[in-house]
Amino acid sequence: IKMPTIKNVELTKKANVYFEGKVTSRSFVDENGVKKSLGIMMPGEYTFGTNEAEHMEIISGKVEILIACGDSNWETINGGEYFEVPANCSFEIKVLEITDYCCTYLA
Repeated sequence: IKMPTIKNVELTKKANVYFEGKVTSRSFVDENGVKKSLGIMMPGEYTFGTNEAEHMEIISGKVEILIACGDSNWETINGGEYFEVPANCSFEIKVLEITDYCCTYLA
């Protein structure tokens, strides 16, 4: 199976490590100047805050999310699906199985 690739990136080598290593990512800027991160989340429950709006693509795995701002209910997101979080908000995430993700920071 050929996996999608992202070419011509500016990659930050230092890892972003959260929750004692249960969530990790690497930040990069793509060839169009868009800031992104690629990471892995181990099973568990986590809360994240946002400065910028985020588009979270779940590449593989399964999560349940609850976005804190607005009228939100728990929603299940499977591999191949995505969710978006507004700027200056937070979200709770229950990682039900090891999850591979790509976060795009929206301007």
